[in-house]
Order: sequence, then structure tokens, then C-alpha cells
Amino acid sequence: MTLSIVIMAAGKGTRMKSSLPKVLHRLAGRPLLGHVLTAASALGEDSSTHTVVITGHGAPAVEDFVAQASTGTHCVRQMPQLGTGHAVQQAVPLLPDTGTTLILNGDVPLIRPETAQALVRACGGQHLALLTIRLDDATGYGRIMRDPSGAIRGIVEHKDASEEQRRVREVYTGVMAAPTAWLKRAVMELSNDNAQAEYYLTDVVARAVQDGLAVVSSEAPSETEVLGVNSPAQLADLERRHQRSVADALLEAGVRLRDPARLDVRGTLTCGADVEIDVNCIFEGHVQLADGVRIGSHCVIRDAVIGAGAVIHPFTHIDGDGQPVVVGPRSLIGPYARLRPGAQLGTEVHIGNFVEIKNSQLADGAKANHLAYLGDSTVGQRVNFGAGSITANYDGANKHRTVIEDDAHVGSNCVLVAPVTVGAGATIGAGSTIGKNAPAGQLTVARARQTTLSGWTRPVKVKKSG
Repeated sequence: MTLSIVIMAAGKGTRMKSSLPKVLHRLAGRPLLGHVLTAASALGEDSSTHTVVITGHGAPAVEDFVAQASTGTHCVRQMPQLGTGHAVQQAVPLLPDTGTTLILNGDVPLIRPETAQALVRACGGQHLALLTIRLDDATGYGRIMRDPSGAIRGIVEHKDASEEQRRVREVYTGVMAAPTAWLKRAVMELSNDNAQAEYYLTDVVARAVQDGLAVVSSEAPSETEVLGVNSPAQLADLERRHQRSVADALLEAGVRLRDPARLDVRGTLTCGADVEIDVNCIFEGHVQLADGVRIGSHCVIRDAVIGAGAVIHPFTHIDGDGQPVVVGPRSLIGPYARLRPGAQLGTEVHIGNFVEIKNSQLADGAKANHLAYLGDSTVGQRVNFGAGSITANYDGANKHRTVIEDDAHVGSNCVLVAPVTVGAGATIGAGSTIGKNAPAGQLTVARARQTTLSGWTRPVKVKKSG
């Protein structure tokens, strides 16, 4: 069966009070529309499925995002925006004459593919199927109108509903599925004779009743997956709902969360057994935590693979930026450490407070415990990199590499000016600036001779008269 998916993404979102198109505001680190496109792609594994996004306000930005996020998805503009029915009218030329069309909303980000698929099955290419839910507070939603037998006879928009109709708790979520050929005819015959002078997509329900097309419903399993975003407050509420559902799933899988209400996952987080996560941690991109990993409070971790038994102490920032940082088993990182793209750490590596690692590989047992910077470096096993020491990897135009071989010891407050190699077992004396290779197994010192000036007196501040 041919499945067409139309995603409504033309609205301005006035109540967001933002120049950013509403569907590009972020939830869990991704634009609202991105979540909907992901759900659509899960339905669209068949080559006969295609997706159309209706754009309008901020169309260039929305269309650029769609092009980056979803291969093969078509965009069509609704200019001006004259209602939901008018929006679907713009997609009609791109829809085939067979199969089913599913209508989704770009500002309803958490709909699950399973829920949408159930609606498509209810349609079966023969019925008009509406996704409904019962809400205690139905303000703003179109009400489902049924006859005494329970058959759906229409939808009344909240703005047009009477007081009696507004007491109805069953509402239309804005998601429907219909036979494509019938839907194309129905939307092109819509009228704008209503309080807002708009073309309501919901009016196709009355048309279906008139045509003798059965109108059926499929109830959404939870309120959260059909909630839309129209204001910053609604976005914040949906963010917390989503994060709590993520936390609940982690708890169910055995992860120990110090406080489930203080966790943010803005991507994917995969955890092994006996993982512990303290409060106010943020996980972005793709993060993997192996068995027994412990994450301290206030850490930000993006695109990383952290080995079994590793401990990430509080206030550590790990950012792979698309090229995963690797932290080896039983390594100790932080507090206040920073691992940047290209950081690859072996087993039992120690990275201490205020140490930054960028594009560097540290072999098993290497240590940089205090106030250090290692950039563009290859560090051997059991190397000790002293407090206050750095690799000077940038000459103002190009990056150069530093190699520190196994068992070398770099003293405190040293500068290794790349390109340079420190041989195996070498010792670099504290306070040295090393610009030439240091031979293996020897002490290399490069600092000025200490001098004491006898009879020297400290300057005295001159008092000004008047």
C-alpha cells in the first residue's frame, strides 16, 4: 500500500515570541520537526512511501533543515497561511491517487511510530481515521461530536464550539489518516465560512459523513505523545515529560539515577549494568556507558564511549562533536576536566582537575593530574605529565604533533614545543621549555640559571605631595 505522509510545519508560533520558526525550537536537543521526521521515517521503510512537509513562516530555514535531516522528503509552501485545510491543499499536487495519506503536525514532536501505524491500520485505505484522546482540560482542541449510537459525526473547533460542546472531553489531536484519492477531493472542496475565515481540515469529517465514508477513531495511549507546542511554557512542560520518560526507561533497565527529575538526555544514551548517574548531568549526541561506569554531578557528555568501571568526576565536560571521545576502562576523569574531539584514552588513565585533552591519544596508565593541556599528542604507557605543563601544538598557522614515549616523566610547568619527541623513560625537568627531541632514559632540563642579587631592595612607592 502506498503511504503518503503530510507534515504541517507552516505556522509562525506567535506565542513563542521568537524569530525562530516554531517547528525549529528544540526539544531534547533536536528541533520539534526533527522528531516528527524521525517518526515518519520509521513508517516509511517501504519505497512506496513518501513525505511532504508544508512550510510557510520561516520557510527557507525550515526547508534547509528538512534537506539536511531527511533524504527524499519534499517541501511545499503555504503562502499565505489560511488554515489547516488550505495547508493540505498545497500538498495535493504531490499526492498520488492511491493508498493512504497520514497527516502529522510538526509541532507535535513525541508521537510514536506505533501510534501513527495503528491509525494507518484503522484507516485501511477505506475509512477516515482520527487520532483522539480524552483530556481533563481540552481547551484549544477540536471536540469530537458523536451521535447517540457513538458514531463520529463531526469535529467542532474550540473557537466555534458552544458551551455544551466545550464540555466534551474527547478531542481531535490533529492527526488523521484517510484514503488519498478521497482526501484530495475533499480538501479542495472545503469552505472558509467560519469565525476565522479559514479552511479547516476538520471539516472533512462532515464531508465523509455526507459521502457515506465511515469515520473511525484510534485513541492515543498517552497525552504526552499528542501534546503540541505553542508557547515556551508548553515546550518546557513537554521537555520535562519527555526527560522523565527517558529516566523511567533507564531506571527500568537498572541504571541508578540519583534524581530522575534532574537528568537531560539530548540524543541517545546506552548504559550497561550497574551504571550510576548523579544529578544535573546532560548527555548529548550518542553516548555509551559500559558496565560499572559512575558519572558525577553536573557533567556534560556529548558523543563519547566510556569503558567499564570508569569514573567521571563532577563538573567534567566531554565533547566528541561527532567523533566519539573514548575513555578506557577504569580510567578516572575530573573533576573539572575537559576532553575534546579526538581524545582517546586507554585503560586506567588519570585526567585530573583543570586538564584539557584535544586530539590526543593517551596509552594505558598515563596520568595528567593537574592544570595541564595536551593537544595533538601521542602519549605512551605510564607517562606522568606534570602540573602546569602544556604541549604548544600551534605555531599560528599549523598544528604540530608531540610524541611522549612510554614511562617518560614531564615535570611541572613545562612547555613542549611541537613537533617534538620525548623518548621512552626520559625525564623533563620542571620549568623546562623543550623545543628539541629529548633522548630516551635521560634528564633534559631547559631553563635559565637561577641568580640571586645581593643588596637588592624592593622599590618603595613615592608619596605625591598635595
